[in-house]
Amino acid sequence: MTAVSGALAAIDERLDKLVSMDIGGRGVEHLYKAARARQGTTLVGAAADALLSVPDGATVFVTTGSVSRAWISTEIGENDGPAGAAAVIRALAISKRVHCVLLAEATLLPGMKAILTSAGLTVLPYDQAQIASKDGTLAIASLLPFTTSDDEAPAAAKELLAKYKPSLFFSTERVGRAKDGVYYSMRAIDYGMGRSRIDILFDEAIRQGIPTVAVGDGGNEIGMGAVTEAVNAHVKFGETIAAVTSADVLVTAACSNWGCNAIAGAMAARRKDARLLHTPEMERQLLTRGVDIGLINSVQNIVDANVDGLALDTHVAFAEMVRAVVRPALS
Repeated sequence: MTAVSGALAAIDERLDKLVSMDIGGRGVEHLYKAARARQGTTLVGAAADALLSVPDGATVFVTTGSVSRAWISTEIGENDGPAGAAAVIRALAISKRVHCVLLAEATLLPGMKAILTSAGLTVLPYDQAQIASKDGTLAIASLLPFTTSDDEAPAAAKELLAKYKPSLFFSTERVGRAKDGVYYSMRAIDYGMGRSRIDILFDEAIRQGIPTVAVGDGGNEIGMGAVTEAVNAHVKFGETIAAVTSADVLVTAACSNWGCNAIAGAMAARRKDARLLHTPEMERQLLTRGVDIGLINSVQNIVDANVDGLALDTHVAFAEMVRAVVRPALS
């Protein structure tokens, strides 16, 4: 990892404290303690360093999105994840002309496109986006579906990695399979139907030595395999729902969107570029856009701009806190 100044290290510590403030009571403080011990440094800072280490103009795979009620419809998605992924993708596009390819279920991609566009990104087919990435004329992203078949996923994973050669794989709020092969919700409900097997793709990236960064808040997400014992001990239903897929850098957060927001802040501090910040105004805009496309607050089971049962204004206030923490590095 890149060495950081004392001022940046202090900012990273404050950002870690912010994202691990467990106001939802999920046990994330325990997950943070385990992840921090494993990482040996701040989680948010390590994630920002990994993301900013990719070459200018590189391709980065990103995944997020949860088919939350697939037994009803595979078009129903959750509002924790997409806004956070958009914040990181935007920061990478602006800072390094990185071409992010977002992978999710085909049924969720139209909503993902709407969120990315609301974040200021132009969503293009891969070949067109490559042109824009090379000449720096647009902040861009692309979208790809991934198979929902267990049998097809291993071969599809190898094929995608060989074709696109990503420099890094970033995941946020993406459910991974548990030790019994089932994809569980936080309530230990089988959420596997209609779900893209992207954790298998992530596992293949790890096997190939591609750097990986993951963000999660509940124990059932890609990356949480890094802190399995803590999930088992401190998360409700943890021994059942704990995801087995690990990551090189795991950011545990009270809300996954918060983790991404803080990572973008740490990136802005390192580049001394306020454009990379995920602002309170952008947070409100993206969560409101999520309502327009029908993303659900999965805790309260309704379509609104609250996330994980926490009010919209709480998320907007969190973004302002990140901006306040990072501001000294931008002056």
